[in-house]
Amino acid sequence: MVAPTVKLNNGREMPIVGFGLWKVDNATCADTVYNAIKSGYRLFDGACDYGNETESGQGVKRAIDEGLVKREDLFIVSKLWNSFHDKEQVAPICKKQLADWGVDYFDLYIIHFPIALKYVDPKTRYPPGFFYEDDKLAFSKTSLAETYAAMEELYEQGLIKSLGISNYNGALMLDLFRYAKQIPQTLQIEHHPYLTQEGLIGLCKEHDVAVTAYSSFGPASFVELNMQKAKDTPLLFDHEVIKTISEKHSKTPAQVLLRWSTQRGIAVIPKSNNQNRLAQNLDVCSFDLSEDELKKISALDQNMRFNNPVNYGINIPIFA
Repeated sequence: MVAPTVKLNNGREMPIVGFGLWKVDNATCADTVYNAIKSGYRLFDGACDYGNETESGQGVKRAIDEGLVKREDLFIVSKLWNSFHDKEQVAPICKKQLADWGVDYFDLYIIHFPIALKYVDPKTRYPPGFFYEDDKLAFSKTSLAETYAAMEELYEQGLIKSLGISNYNGALMLDLFRYAKQIPQTLQIEHHPYLTQEGLIGLCKEHDVAVTAYSSFGPASFVELNMQKAKDTPLLFDHEVIKTISEKHSKTPAQVLLRWSTQRGIAVIPKSNNQNRLAQNLDVCSFDLSEDELKKISALDQNMRFNNPVNYGINIPIFA
């Protein structure tokens, strides 16, 4: 089984279901990626900050070497970390990440957060995380417009086939539309029934920017990080609305949550180390929810965001 695709505004096709590499353990990452390819996954969503790009590339290489896929069958995504926003650092770090993956281009390269931090040499610490040194924040003076222009150069050079942004709000999107020579192909955001972001999604549709949802299961992604806010929030898997709909369709709660997104044209990037759940998460376009069911799920919105630096004790209130 291979997921259907979404057509991006540059004509390229992106799978609507991919595999997210956040929190995939280095020791098992290569095998996880390889097995996901065997299960039918073609999009892999990685990032410098995940610290597992070398291992992800090893899984890809194994699958290609064994003839399971060709490079052009895959849609590999990576992200520019906050410490590399200075325009002179964008191309070098992208090339390092390409080398870590063992590929010549990224199908999609994304500005991870709209946060410019002071440069940290990869030889000093990689991935650098949020802090400069001594657990202190240090900001760069580079604007988002300058960083985006450097990303556009990567696009023009063919090092990246599509250009994306992540964790932008509506005001930043409207600002970007004024200075961008190349409108971004995608926006990646936290999106689940507790955080529907309907206005932002509507703005993206108006401007033909595809949306990818991360943390589609809401608090479940963050309980394992020991985040108190997540531990205090009822799991979506156990919510009566989700459970009732899943039982009606003979699907798992996870499949219902993913279908709520994909049926509305929003791409998803779940992860699992379990082979059965790998297959289940990929099979989320073979059934349809009713309009009433979609509305009931959307009505669970509480504007509740988990992936916010302040929730990790980092004083960067970008969503304030």
